[in-house]
Amino acid sequence: MRRVVFNQKGGVGKSTITVNLAATAARQGRQVLVIDLDPQGNSSHYLMGTPVGERHLGGLFDQYLNITLFGKPVDDFIETTPFDGLSLLASHPSLSDMMGKLDARHKIYKLRETLDTLDAAQRFDEVWIDTPPALNFYTLSALIAAQRCLIPFDCDSFSRQALYGLLTSVTEIQADHNPQLAIEGIVVNQFQPRASLPARQVAELRAEGLPILDTPLSASVRIRESHEACRPMPFLDQRHKLTREFDQLYRQLSQAD
Repeated sequence: MRRVVFNQKGGVGKSTITVNLAATAARQGRQVLVIDLDPQGNSSHYLMGTPVGERHLGGLFDQYLNITLFGKPVDDFIETTPFDGLSLLASHPSLSDMMGKLDARHKIYKLRETLDTLDAAQRFDEVWIDTPPALNFYTLSALIAAQRCLIPFDCDSFSRQALYGLLTSVTEIQADHNPQLAIEGIVVNQFQPRASLPARQVAELRAEGLPILDTPLSASVRIRESHEACRPMPFLDQRHKLTREFDQLYRQLSQAD
């Protein structure tokens, strides 16, 4: 199963959700690959803590641009993380510079082709893709390569205004490029149940028929500590409420597969 976590708005928790759901899967014995398509590299830093070495997406995408008879297999670009069952195709600053060239040379389907080779080799049980906060080449590549799309929502008025256009964009990509893509649901993030605005906004979105997932993710300073420690919540604090919420959300997604 390939899932992409996507929202054009920044600061809604894409990297946090991607990494922690992937870590939840790995803790349950799955072989999981995280792909960090955001040049900012938040997911890569979250999992590795230190700058990546020679194995990263920059090298893979450069190979897309400079086709040779003796290209390296995708496994040569995949990094092993400190966490059992969890591997990483890391971001790299060079992604920003090469995006225009990749777009101009119509490499938009190359990521899907690469993941097809991993599927054929039965290399991973799950792939989780983190995306930039923009509808650009890398985000489109992810949406074309994925089977499911998760949309983080942080109960903010600006996020709600952007949500409708975002859903339209995903539906258009589904129609034009990837009929296998499905919107799996909207993940309510940084939820504060005692505040009236978040509860009201979630209720209104449900009333409109939008696919709000049943498990909201609580606001907690512990997630910032997780970022600082470069340890996803399932590996940092298994008993924490937020870890249990990620586990419950992952179970809900798995049951729907």
